[in-house]
Amino acid sequence: MLVLLYAGAAAATTGCWYGLASVDGAAGWFAWVGRLTGLLAGYACAVLLGLISRIPALDRGVGSDRLARWHALSGRYTIVLSTVHMAFATAAHVARSGTGVLRGTVGLVLDGPAVLEATIGFGLLSGVAVISVRAVRRRLRYETWHYLHLLTYGGVFLAFAHQLTGPDFAGGAVASTLWRALYVSVAVSLVWYRFLTPVRRALRHRLRVAGVRMESPGVVSVYVTGEHLGELGAEPGQFFRWRFLAPGMWWTANPYSLSAPANSRFLRITVKAVGDHSRALARLRPGTRVWAEGPYGALTAARRRKPRVLLIGGGVGISPLRTLFETLPGQVTLVYMARRDEDLVLRNELDSIAAARGATVHYTVDELTGTSGGRAVPLTGRALRTLIPGLAVHDVYLCGPTGMTTAARHALRRAGVPNRRIHVESFDF
Repeated sequence: MLVLLYAGAAAATTGCWYGLASVDGAAGWFAWVGRLTGLLAGYACAVLLGLISRIPALDRGVGSDRLARWHALSGRYTIVLSTVHMAFATAAHVARSGTGVLRGTVGLVLDGPAVLEATIGFGLLSGVAVISVRAVRRRLRYETWHYLHLLTYGGVFLAFAHQLTGPDFAGGAVASTLWRALYVSVAVSLVWYRFLTPVRRALRHRLRVAGVRMESPGVVSVYVTGEHLGELGAEPGQFFRWRFLAPGMWWTANPYSLSAPANSRFLRITVKAVGDHSRALARLRPGTRVWAEGPYGALTAARRRKPRVLLIGGGVGISPLRTLFETLPGQVTLVYMARRDEDLVLRNELDSIAAARGATVHYTVDELTGTSGGRAVPLTGRALRTLIPGLAVHDVYLCGPTGMTTAARHALRRAGVPNRRIHVESFDF
């Protein structure tokens, strides 16, 4: 995947590198740097959108969390490259026109080929970058951040017309056609997979809430039924983006993993109340219509390489691991970590699965109450090696709060588990 991205960047800048030998003078060098960074910024914009187009092959092969991280990284590259492009293109214009910096800049923005549109687009992309900074993002509701993030589409659209005015495309029909094809393919993928496919599936499957069950204080399971559920092709470990057509909930779609293997009768999610959307799930009424986008995610049996598997779940992060605990072949061990005994949701099901398949489940809580039957296990390499004999030859699946999965990952590496056999998927936005 990364090789393809780098190859695309090289192909996008081929003409610029061929023109390097003819560059002369300060203005020429300013223009060449502006040209190179402009091409890379335009390519990064296409990659930026392509990574979040939810193409099934990408999502299942790479993983939603990794695609999201690459998307964020592409956004940073886009902003940096666009800033450098603007600075050097402006410097070249000022040097060639002989006007002052302020007058030359204003003149370029107002009179340059689609420069005003590109400047507005850059402003939109910069605004999205600001709200995506972790310190700012934490202060926003997920729904607010999500809808403001859609300004990315507007920013890229406004910048596209300016891209085609560059020397690589203005006089080259082949290069212009290929560049348009790149953007058209990304646009088609976005429209098909992010907009038309959810509508088509909603009409086909007619999902609706069948019932809501309280699992523990603040944790509920939602059962969803519908038509032709087997056609969804959901694998254990995957998730959907759920949109419940109820007052106050219809306008947002949140990612929740399946907490039971998908079947022809129902789908089930188990969710902890941590925000407005998740708290509202407890108030859903049977019959509420549901739109589900997916299935997504690569935390599936396809990642498994060894006959022995360790599952480490934290809190309600047990949801996708519960499905894997039931369905993964071979020797499977589950370590379920929680702060309190009452946070060990779905425990009866886990015990039944363990008994049915002869698997092992370890419960560990920070605040022992005497009823969990477990003990506190620190997330250190030594503690995990003691708990799980032969840990270094296991595949490990992780799901839980970010702090827990980060600590577990470090501990597993110290215990000798290679990074390629530590499988984790995060829903943090």
